[in-house]
Amino acid sequence: YFIYDIYILFMKYLFSFLLYMAGMVVTAQTVIRSGELWPDDRGQHINAHGGGILCHDGRYYWFGEHKSDNTSAALVGITCYSSDNLSDWHYEGVALPVTDVPGDDLERGCTMERPKVVYNAETGKFVMWLHLELKGKGYSAARYAVAVADRPAGPYRYLRSGRVNAGIKPLDMEGDMAALDTLDAWKDDEWWTPQWRKAVKDGLFMRRDFADGQMARDQTVFVDVDGRAYHIYSSEENLTLQIAELTADYTAHSGRYIRVAPGGQNEAPAVFRHGDTYWLITSGCTGWAPNKARLFSAPSIWGPWRQHPNPCRGKDADITFGGQGTFVLPVGNTYIFMADIWRPKRPSDARYVWLPVTFEHEMPVINWHDEWTLDLETVGKE
Repeated sequence: YFIYDIYILFMKYLFSFLLYMAGMVVTAQTVIRSGELWPDDRGQHINAHGGGILCHDGRYYWFGEHKSDNTSAALVGITCYSSDNLSDWHYEGVALPVTDVPGDDLERGCTMERPKVVYNAETGKFVMWLHLELKGKGYSAARYAVAVADRPAGPYRYLRSGRVNAGIKPLDMEGDMAALDTLDAWKDDEWWTPQWRKAVKDGLFMRRDFADGQMARDQTVFVDVDGRAYHIYSSEENLTLQIAELTADYTAHSGRYIRVAPGGQNEAPAVFRHGDTYWLITSGCTGWAPNKARLFSAPSIWGPWRQHPNPCRGKDADITFGGQGTFVLPVGNTYIFMADIWRPKRPSDARYVWLPVTFEHEMPVINWHDEWTLDLETVGKE
């Protein structure tokens, strides 16, 4: 009996050790399945839509919009999750909550979309940027909002919201403002006519918003290898993208900005750099319905930006796999394209598309995979 007991004890320890080693393999081999429910450590579907990810000190922080069951209005705020393997996520809580103060920028029922967080090594602060619409104002405010924190998961302290670069002309626009005044003749004209489209491309809405600042809706933030940061957002009634440089502390605009694809109707920008080339993935403007992704490249963040064919391949590639892009996450020597499958009738049930970005003939390609594995030990951590 004594030998039998020793044998049973040994087998228990061996089984525990094998389970531990299996757990280590699962941790290193991150399995990602797009379009499925993705439970956090509480067993609840991750609620961080239109989001982005910050990697800090070897841990990943996922920030996104908290969606309720029956409305896309902000009833909770911006949520945060953390992970060390990009698969298993711990709920950190609400990083930037709504308030119950009537008339406050972040009043419950406002719109808080597409939050992105970056770390400023000089100030030691974590800086969050997002698209903000005021409660009861529809999408007319078209503001950015910015908040800061001392810890990656927050809490974040709200600083301000507003329009972008009031009274400042884009770097890439020729002519003086007096010459642009002639565009006013088209401001009340019927939309979508050839003459109106030309006026938009020439700066019709940029000129209209010049004094009060440029509109900022779907947005992202990109930090380059030299530490400079840029705010990329859909502007001019969602007809033109703009790229605006941020100040050294990442909390305001420096006054330098350009227009990208004027009149092209792009939103949902996601920016990344591969080697010496800057890449921009966007969507068209079709509300909650998915559409074909667009791809742009440039030798500099300041352009010139050139459009390429849709980078998506495989099932439902022409509708971006049923989703809309939100972020491209660099992980070591690879990239992950992140998108949201919106469910407007039940916003909290929106799903996530995470797919690897590969390069073919020096062009980014996003292939559909029902399931794929990211080996963190191979690619390393940021």
